[in-house]
Amino acid sequence: MHEETQTDSMTLEPARGQIPQPIPEPMKVETVTLEGAQVRLESLSRTHSPGLCEVGLEEELWRWIPTPVRTVADMAAYVELALQEQAVGVSLPFAQIEKATGRVMGSTRYMNIEKAHHRVEIGCTWIGREWQRSAVNTEAKYLLLRHAFETLGCMRVELKTDSLNEKSRAAILRIGAKEEGIFRNHMITSTGRIRHTVYFSIMDSEWAGVKSGLERKLGR
Repeated sequence: MHEETQTDSMTLEPARGQIPQPIPEPMKVETVTLEGAQVRLESLSRTHSPGLCEVGLEEELWRWIPTPVRTVADMAAYVELALQEQAVGVSLPFAQIEKATGRVMGSTRYMNIEKAHHRVEIGCTWIGREWQRSAVNTEAKYLLLRHAFETLGCMRVELKTDSLNEKSRAAILRIGAKEEGIFRNHMITSTGRIRHTVYFSIMDSEWAGVKSGLERKLGR
């Protein structure tokens, strides 16, 4: 004999903020050049490798990266992997170019792209020592976030860093992202150290406020 429970005869209300909505079309993520006052983000290519090597083979730059780049061959492999990920649609890598000189300053990318879920991560970001502690990183993040929310139609942008990287954690908070939590035992680094990873995010509903804050920092 079937005994009807309370949930058999009641309609469960959706959780607040999870009311069913029409399912949007998947994002279209295409190669693009993003240009600001000081930095130009252009699609990464093999021709950027020599410039990346000029500024990017310092050991300290890769201290917090699971797989460090120490040689010209390492950089070539780094670029090649980024292009492979772009070919299958999970990454969109950029070279960071100093507009005033045309010099390559570093690299960044959209990664872990989830087109159906309107989500990207901004990561694999590094710039040469000469441009650190400048507005370059802030402007690059501004360009990437603006494109993600206003052109791609993202509902969420993620950022993450090593839990021990206090400098990076503070920088991500300064751009307006919210810390969500720590993924414990998330990665094994090249030294064998087990890394805990801190996740941050910005949602589309938060973008207007984050955008205003970034524009103030950039003097706009």
